[in-house]
Amino acid sequence: MTLNNKQKQYLKGLAHSLKPVVLLGQHGLTEGVLAEIDLALNHHELIKVKVAAEDREVKQLIMDAIVRETGAIKVQSIGHMLTIYRQSEQRKIILPRG
Repeated sequence: MTLNNKQKQYLKGLAHSLKPVVLLGQHGLTEGVLAEIDLALNHHELIKVKVAAEDREVKQLIMDAIVRETGAIKVQSIGHMLTIYRQSEQRKIILPRG
């Protein structure tokens, strides 16, 4: 699934008031963290993940790995915050057609 610009803008608007559901700490991206992200995506569809890595390249690699491993779509990343979306079977968020 891919999102067009109109759909991404819509999701960014919905995500604006969200707090991060998962916080990555000093241990980085572990299987347990991935499981929590997967669980949160199944429940919410749209979530924020805070990646507290100091090095920009490491932070970007972690964010890319989260998107790849969860099968989610990256909506946006600003600073340490990653916003991702993955449609669930219940479809809680109805995306605009574009």
